Amino acid sequence: MSISPRKDGIAAGRLAADQLAQNFTDLHPPLEPHEAHVAADRCYFCHDAPCMEACPTSIDIPLFIRQIATDTPEAAAKTIFEQNILGGMCARVCPTETLCEEVCVREVAEGKPVEIGRLQRYATDRMMAKDVHPFDRAAPTGKRVAVVGAGPAGLACAHRLAMKGHDVVIHDARAKPGGLNEYGIASYKSTDSFAQAEVDWLMRIGGITMKTGSVLGRDVTLEDLSAGYDAVFLGMGLAGVNALGLDGDGREGVADAVDFIAELRQAEDLAALPIGRDVVVIGGGMTAVDAAVQSRLLGAQSVTIAYRRGQDRMAASVYEQELATAKGVRILTNVQPKALHGNGRLEAVEFEYTEDRDGKLTGTGETVVIAADQCFRAIGQTLSGAPEGLEIAGGKIAVTGAGRTSVQGVWAGGDCASGGDDLTVTAVAEGRDAAEDIHATLTGTAG
Repeated sequence: MSISPRKDGIAAGRLAADQLAQNFTDLHPPLEPHEAHVAADRCYFCHDAPCMEACPTSIDIPLFIRQIATDTPEAAAKTIFEQNILGGMCARVCPTETLCEEVCVREVAEGKPVEIGRLQRYATDRMMAKDVHPFDRAAPTGKRVAVVGAGPAGLACAHRLAMKGHDVVIHDARAKPGGLNEYGIASYKSTDSFAQAEVDWLMRIGGITMKTGSVLGRDVTLEDLSAGYDAVFLGMGLAGVNALGLDGDGREGVADAVDFIAELRQAEDLAALPIGRDVVVIGGGMTAVDAAVQSRLLGAQSVTIAYRRGQDRMAASVYEQELATAKGVRILTNVQPKALHGNGRLEAVEFEYTEDRDGKLTGTGETVVIAADQCFRAIGQTLSGAPEGLEIAGGKIAVTGAGRTSVQGVWAGGDCASGGDDLTVTAVAEGRDAAEDIHATLTGTAG
């Protein structure tokens, strides 16, 4: 990676356009048909498949892989989409290495799992490329459901409800639908505007109206939605970002990692996107890794991920950590931010070393200063703008069962709701299951 030695501070155009294009190509190129058949032949098609148990959406993995092996990838795609309508994106971004592939019998026995994620992408891409939708909409029920948030949870909920004959209106605060898939995923994981192509494909079920730029609490209220619709699903994600709580948190050069990733995702010209020469990312999750890796790919000379606990405690998977180090990112653990230094703009970040004492994180008093002209916060997101009247638990909307909130007729799922992991695939499962419960309630078939 060639980096200009002349551009100090935060600057655009650190790399040539052709180098940037190469850096942001597809991280995992799609399988060719022959490769897919070879990969599928490695599957034992287990009867009590541990991979299926580990999948949050419970896709019948042995079945869809067998369908690929018998050269019926469209049938495989339908098997996937029956459980996960966003199976195409999940095949690209789902941490399969810690879910289905981690428990694969081949992984346990040989240390090399069946490439479930890439096989899922092979099948779903084949069907989507044929420009067909695998499901038909049921007869109209006359019921109307409002969905807040066009992210994975909201989209999955809306599709399942529309498929069952209900009319759905999605309200989303952003200019484009897709939520995390559009604004929060590293560009090298989802190329060629796939997020929008997937939304367009999903909307072909019919019965769904998309209203972008519609903000809950500003343009519409929960009270309005409850009065005007037969049910409401909240899937607006987490809009707030935790602050460092240090003096200078608003200094030039200090920003939220999610904002950086969103800006990069929407950039038409990567060469025009400014990046620091020395970048520090504070945090230990997937967002931290995505921000750090993309900083390197944009041309930052040195990038450090700083995490307050040990590396084994990082939320980012081992695979993601190894990806970061392979791209030249340094991972510094057991350090917590202590001060942001600089006169007007950021010049360095000071950290204090930490250790676990009796299960409690404690500073040692020893510090280290890292030169930085740019620092990204990736220390977690928070619920913002939750409607009054909803019970909150652990900083999220409290839900029971398949997403039922404390307010009758209102369901919630995805990152904004209490419960599962903050993963795309988990959000899809929660949106889907809430839709099933909403349908049963509206049709009087709930148990």
